Amino acid sequence: MAHHAPRPPSGRSATAGPTTGAPRPRWSRITTVLAALIGVSVVLTGGATAAHADPSVAEIERQIDQDWNKLEPVIERHNATRQELAAKRKQADALAARIKPLQLRIDQAMNKVGVLAVRAYKGENLSTVNALLGSQSPSDVVGQLELLDRFAHNQQADVAQVVDLRDELARQKAPLDELVAQLTRTEAQLAAKKKQINAEIDRLQKLRIKVYGNGGGGPLRPAPCPATYPGGAAGVAVKFACAQIGKPYVWGADGPDSYDCSGLVLAAWAKAGVSLPHNAAQQRRVTKTVSRADLRPGDLVFYYSDLHHVGMYVGGGWVVHASQAGVPIKMKKVDDGPIHSFGRPG
Repeated sequence: MAHHAPRPPSGRSATAGPTTGAPRPRWSRITTVLAALIGVSVVLTGGATAAHADPSVAEIERQIDQDWNKLEPVIERHNATRQELAAKRKQADALAARIKPLQLRIDQAMNKVGVLAVRAYKGENLSTVNALLGSQSPSDVVGQLELLDRFAHNQQADVAQVVDLRDELARQKAPLDELVAQLTRTEAQLAAKKKQINAEIDRLQKLRIKVYGNGGGGPLRPAPCPATYPGGAAGVAVKFACAQIGKPYVWGADGPDSYDCSGLVLAAWAKAGVSLPHNAAQQRRVTKTVSRADLRPGDLVFYYSDLHHVGMYVGGGWVVHASQAGVPIKMKKVDDGPIHSFGRPG
């Protein structure tokens, strides 16, 4: 195979995505997932191959990078949507558990009210009063009637209290039910697009094989990993990330046999006892900002203005990352791509 021009940084486009503005409502963000998926289907499948018959290696690489940088944000949003769906379902289950005993209480109270109503309709209450008047002294009758009156009043108060509690919980649960329904519909639509995403990944992989055959695009571990051992939780995380070098990229995966970019970081820090979301942009929000001068092994390096890619710094100017489908987990230079910021978990 002829030698080709140097690869663009990180196998990615050097042009960052548009800068995000003010935060949008949650459902506006989730709806964007579907719009992005539609955009991928229109943009990627329409211009899949170069116009001329024999594109150069450099042109194929650029095309792979450009197309992947349209697809990876969709994958990251898919991860966030799936994670949010799971959290909201847990909330719904907790509310349902709280409502269940109250529902049993109100059912019991309403049964009692129903029995009283049936007796009143049949005249049993009148018969009871007549029996009291005929067989007991006036003072006993008055006492019995007062007792019955208090009992009826207490029953009404109990029922009213339970109804109020049930209605309040129902009011709280109603918007949650709607949210879960919307999330479920979104997840179903995303699942319907899964074949399309996989088809696009297969297309890019065929282009990559055209360039490299079944081999890789260079050494996966060109330097010691980690360059230095930081110890503590960061040491556990960075050793884990280095140990995953060579495993395949699979979108939506967080181990143990394959990973996507945020899934690799999630799994590495989970090994150290630190929980992170499965989404690069959300990982940026929950990690402490550090400067480049303070960067140390285990820190996260976020790329692109829309934060759709993340890797782990392993020292010596290198990061470990799950770059894209068809490329194993590997090391790259930290500046090999448009850096957004640095974050420190824990």
